[in-house]
Amino acid sequence: MTPRQKRFRSGRTFVTVSGRTFITLSGRTFVAVLAALGALAGAALTGAAPAGAAADGTRIAPGVVYREFDIQAAKGPTHVHVLSVDLRDPRVRLDLLYPGAVAARATVSQLADARSAVAGVNGDFFNISETQHPGVAATGASVGPVIARGRALKAAVPNGQRFGPALPPGTSTKDVVGVGTDRRARLDSLALEGSVSTPEGELPLGGLNQYALPVGSVGAFTSAWGSVSRVRAACGTDTDRAAPCSTDTHEVTVREGRVVSSADSPGSGPIAEGTTVLVGREAGAQRLRKFAVGESVQVRHRLVPSASRIPYRFALGGYPVLRGGQPLPGLDDRTAAVRTAVGIADDGRRVLLLAVDGAPEFRTGLTIAEVADTMRQLGSVQAFSLDGGGSSTLVARAPGAGTVSVRNHPSGGVERPVPNGIGVFSHT
Repeated sequence: MTPRQKRFRSGRTFVTVSGRTFITLSGRTFVAVLAALGALAGAALTGAAPAGAAADGTRIAPGVVYREFDIQAAKGPTHVHVLSVDLRDPRVRLDLLYPGAVAARATVSQLADARSAVAGVNGDFFNISETQHPGVAATGASVGPVIARGRALKAAVPNGQRFGPALPPGTSTKDVVGVGTDRRARLDSLALEGSVSTPEGELPLGGLNQYALPVGSVGAFTSAWGSVSRVRAACGTDTDRAAPCSTDTHEVTVREGRVVSSADSPGSGPIAEGTTVLVGREAGAQRLRKFAVGESVQVRHRLVPSASRIPYRFALGGYPVLRGGQPLPGLDDRTAAVRTAVGIADDGRRVLLLAVDGAPEFRTGLTIAEVADTMRQLGSVQAFSLDGGGSSTLVARAPGAGTVSVRNHPSGGVERPVPNGIGVFSHT
């Protein structure tokens, strides 16, 4: 069959023969085979476009196209699943998926179906284990900042307290990917700005619904946190996640602007609306011990973006791997793994959600450098890495279905509960 060739301004050349697409960039060749909707990763791919499929994939909903293909990566073949979301279509939008509390987890398919999403992927890295702190339970809370429906849910833990691979140079736990009220996706950094004010003075707020607080700080916990114990917030240090828990802690409960109780150690249980629990460690604990029951206290907090003046409808953490069409310097090009990533194209009007398949024959996965390369080949100008490994999950509805199905093979054999994700929503 005569090949069909299309060259793009970026220098990429796509050559299609019998439904098989060869993508060439920088001396590498990637082989992509479009698969029928619902074909399982690792199964024989026919290369024939299924009935009702878009030219380059399967239409899941207005403005949403799904496709899967093979990549010949440095460590061996891998299989990826990609959702292309056109935010220029007024019928489609992206939003945060989460279980209703910061310190809680559910599978991506559960989160998507609970919100009637048509598709989605897993989100940020999270506090998954606490082997270094006997007797302290993992919270399940995510590492980075979170905004849901325009509301700040949590701020970032210190860099040294994060879970996941080492951060690329120049990045931090404050980095986010999100969509603004202008319906454009972008990368940014969100810093906590807050204070605790009393008649005697004001002290800075060092945390908001975080599983780890900076040494010497005071953090605020609201009803958005959930019912999980707050003890973990005083464990580790800003540079060492495994450091012992602080023995100098204090907790104050503020309800409707007044101190109602005080305790020497962080507690647990749900926090009512209109109530804020302040947890202090070291110098922060010493300040809180001076608060008297009945004293007037005002707690203020907000997440401040570094790059955008447009309010965010939603945002979640991870770390950038591609900016301005160029990979970040210092990306790991040795450690291959199952990954999830977000790509941004067309000036924030198109978003690509990618998940690597975790089936045994593809489990070698991609390095972070290859993730950046792949997202760039797919047309992204900015790209962002989310949690990977057993967390990597991409779900999408089949035409006519009322619930989503998992498109990739999670590397653990089953879906892993996660604290958040990115949901794709569509209305006609």
